[in-house]
Amino acid sequence: MWDPSTYLRYDDERSRPFHDLIARVGAERPRQVVDLGCGPGNQTATLARRWPDARIVGLDSSPEMIARAGRLGSPVTFEVADARSWRPGPDTDVVVANALLQWLPGHEELLRTWLRDLPPGAWIAVQVPGNFDAPSHRALREVAARPRWRDRVAPRLRADPVSSPAGYASVLTGAGCAVDAWETTYMHLLPAGDVHPVLAWMEGTALRPVRAVLGDGSDWAAFHTELGHALAAAYPVRSGRVQFPFRRIFFVARTGAATAAPAGSVPRGSDPHQPRQP
Repeated sequence: MWDPSTYLRYDDERSRPFHDLIARVGAERPRQVVDLGCGPGNQTATLARRWPDARIVGLDSSPEMIARAGRLGSPVTFEVADARSWRPGPDTDVVVANALLQWLPGHEELLRTWLRDLPPGAWIAVQVPGNFDAPSHRALREVAARPRWRDRVAPRLRADPVSSPAGYASVLTGAGCAVDAWETTYMHLLPAGDVHPVLAWMEGTALRPVRAVLGDGSDWAAFHTELGHALAAAYPVRSGRVQFPFRRIFFVARTGAATAAPAGSVPRGSDPHQPRQP
């Protein structure tokens, strides 16, 4: 079960990749925009301001997330749906999947299916975390491998479930798309608190499967404490903050446009690689 409040604990840091991704989508007057894995919907709501004449749809498999999104009062249509069985309609001109595909095994084939069903000239924009070899995840695997946890927790952890920018570019160009693929490492400066901030961050995402199998009792508390010690060693507090580098992988593609202008051809100033102005 997803907890919207826990996920939104670092809303600003989690939102920034979404906005950097959307800045590379060149669609001007899409008919329908679908945000797959929309979560609590706060980022999806911004799409209605970007494309006010489009029908904006936010889909998520979590009823808790959709219930939270429905309270925003935005013009977006929010629905519970599984991305694995979703298919785009003939009027779907933009598909967004931000921090979703890493949860879906075999998602490269799913991408190919969506691309076959999307109309010519449609846009697909994807961001996935690329930090599965970061100290945070190495610490998680190390603790999960200890005798107390290895039978229950270790099998629930995912190996690196994402490809590289080059790997995704190959899939997309093979499907006849124009592609813009890149990666960025964000340096998050997280304020220290009673709970180590990287542990608090992971509670909203990577630790969900662990808590699901351990429950909310003493086992979860013990695992949480052990991982907290490991993370405190990997990410020390300096001047009241923790430096948390986070690598993310992006791609934006346009269907049936392999010989047209590159997918990343957008107005000057919207490039996420350009320095942000204060």
